[in-house]
Amino acid sequence: MRAPSGYQLAARYRLVQPVGRGGMGTVWRARDELLDRDVAVKEVRLPLVLDEELRAELCARTEREGRATAMVAHPSVITVFDVITEDDRPWIVMELLKAESLEELVKNGGPQDPQRVAEIGRQVLGALRAVHAKGILHRDVKPSNVLVTEDRTVLTDFGLAALEGDVSITQAGIVLGSAGYIAPERVLGDKASPAADLWSLGATLYTAVEGRGLHGRRTAAAALAALTSGAPIPMERAGPLAPVLRGLLQIDPEARLDAVRAALMLARVAAGGSAEEPVAPHRPHRPSTPPMFPAAIRKPPHRGQHRAEARPQPRPAPRPAPPLPVYPRDAHAGAGEMAAVPAQRRRPSEGVHRKPMEYEVVPGPFSRALTNFLKMVLPRRFWPRRFRR
Repeated sequence: MRAPSGYQLAARYRLVQPVGRGGMGTVWRARDELLDRDVAVKEVRLPLVLDEELRAELCARTEREGRATAMVAHPSVITVFDVITEDDRPWIVMELLKAESLEELVKNGGPQDPQRVAEIGRQVLGALRAVHAKGILHRDVKPSNVLVTEDRTVLTDFGLAALEGDVSITQAGIVLGSAGYIAPERVLGDKASPAADLWSLGATLYTAVEGRGLHGRRTAAAALAALTSGAPIPMERAGPLAPVLRGLLQIDPEARLDAVRAALMLARVAAGGSAEEPVAPHRPHRPSTPPMFPAAIRKPPHRGQHRAEARPQPRPAPRPAPPLPVYPRDAHAGAGEMAAVPAQRRRPSEGVHRKPMEYEVVPGPFSRALTNFLKMVLPRRFWPRRFRR
């Protein structure tokens, strides 16, 4: 039973009006009375064929996976605020976007341009890769769950998301998802996988670019029968997007296009190019002959004349040798009695930190005679200090 308008969920979220309905529930515009903001609330309706034990398990898993999805930070993943279990069913509280679903775009505007669809697919694939890295599967990728705003594309409605490897629902014989967008292996009873989400993405992009569902079938069984018949997938408006769609819609999951390759091809189409890079024509390899070098010759005299010619610089005049220093022979020497001693030149390796060289004064004959006379007349204590050596 669907909740009425004005219903207060968890004594906090007031349901205002429904903004969308699907096979698995209703999306409400609600008011968060605690934080005073508008939010979107997904009311998940479980299949009636489930028993109480399986219903309780699905509610617990939905709550667990909703909280895990809230931890995925990606611009193309809807922001999940809260997951609540009330009235024996899960409720998912998400951000409210001013956007139009891809289903509404096709319904109101017809088939979309392949380049625009490639950009939408590139962003949705980025969201899938982000949640797959956390071990989460979406299980319900379809046009109504792809919201397109002015500046981004958002994948929403993780009500059927499940951890990879959870087979409790599959064992019960129930296939959760929307007809026409369920991967063939899931219809045949195999468990969900990241490759199944990629197949659903391919079917979603096919609807967007062609303006109709895959093979025009309303049930998953009819679509699967058309695919397994071997008939080629009709494509009239896909253009450069056709190689991507063929790769994503492969029946065999092993032969299906992987996420990395699909992202590269979608990015090329979104940029205005082709999905596949053109292959350069093969040219036979020809052995190259070794180059012939001329014999070594002397450089011609005109070699290097393109460079600026160096102007001849005048040769500096030789610097005159410094005069020899002249020292007096003695303190008492007379005028003209000077001894010229060659100056000691410092070696090039001698640093300025060494002690400067001292020059010895050579006494003359008169100085030696006077020195001997003073030593004979005066006591030793009156001698000059230099005579006491």
